[in-house]
Amino acid sequence: MGVPFDGTSSFRRGSSLAPDQIRAVYENLESFDPYYAVDFTDIPITDLGNLEVNSDVREVISLVDLSVSTIRGDGKIPIMMGGEHSITIGAIKNYTDADLIIIDAHSDFRESYGGSAYSHACVTRRCLDILGDGRITSIGTRSISREEYESKDINRVSFISSAEVRKSGIELIVDEVEKSIRGDVYLSIDMDGFDPSFAPAVGTPEPYGLTPWDARYLMNRLGKRIIGFDIVEFSPIYDNGNTAMLAAKLIQDFIGSRETSKVFH
Repeated sequence: MGVPFDGTSSFRRGSSLAPDQIRAVYENLESFDPYYAVDFTDIPITDLGNLEVNSDVREVISLVDLSVSTIRGDGKIPIMMGGEHSITIGAIKNYTDADLIIIDAHSDFRESYGGSAYSHACVTRRCLDILGDGRITSIGTRSISREEYESKDINRVSFISSAEVRKSGIELIVDEVEKSIRGDVYLSIDMDGFDPSFAPAVGTPEPYGLTPWDARYLMNRLGKRIIGFDIVEFSPIYDNGNTAMLAAKLIQDFIGSRETSKVFH
C-alpha cells in the first residue's frame, strides 16, 4: 500500500508522489527473476492502493497503524511505500514482539523537530518508545546532530555507520546483527541510506552511503524473518529515474528473498 504523506519533510519535499512513481516503474520490471528463480506473477500479491491521508501527522500515523493491523490480522505481510519516514511509527505499533532494522543515513533520534515529536527526524526515537532497549538496529548512519549525539539514550539503539559497513563488509555486519535479533524483523528502508550516486532523489541526501548490494544481501540473509517492510523518503521530483527503479527492485528483492533459501553476494 502507498502512504502519500510528506507533511513534516524538512528539506526536499515530494515523497508523497513516490508510491505512484514506484508502481509505474515496477510495471517495467521483468516478472521472472533468475536470481531467485521465481516468477512474481505466481506469487499472491495485491496492491491496496494509496491511503487517503490528511496533513496531520498523528492522524496519518493512526491510519497506518489501523491499516497494518488489518493486513496482519488477515495473515498477510504488509509492504508500505512512503511517503516520509514518520509513517513507520504507525506500522511498528503492530510489531511490538519483533526487532526493527532500519537503513538510514540519519539517526532520526531527536525528541522533537519543527515543533513535532512525530517528525520524520524523530522516527527512531518514537520507535524506541514503542519497542524498548536493544530492539532497534540502524545501518548506514552518517549524520547526527549534537543533541542526538549527546543524548543519554543514544546507546539504547545500535547505530552502525556506513563507514563501519565499508570497513568490515556487509557480511560481517549482518553476522553481528543476526546474533542480536531475537526473532521476527520489521525492515524500514529510508532511501537516503544509500549513497546519492545510487539514489539521488531523496528528501535529505547524504554522501558516503551504502550500496544497493548491501541492502540486497541483508534482505537475502534475513528475508524469511522479515514480516513487515517499508520504503520511504523517495522524492520523484529530484529523480533521474535511478531512485525509482532501485525502490521498485528492492520490493522485488524483498519478496524474492522470502521465496528462496539462497543468499546472493
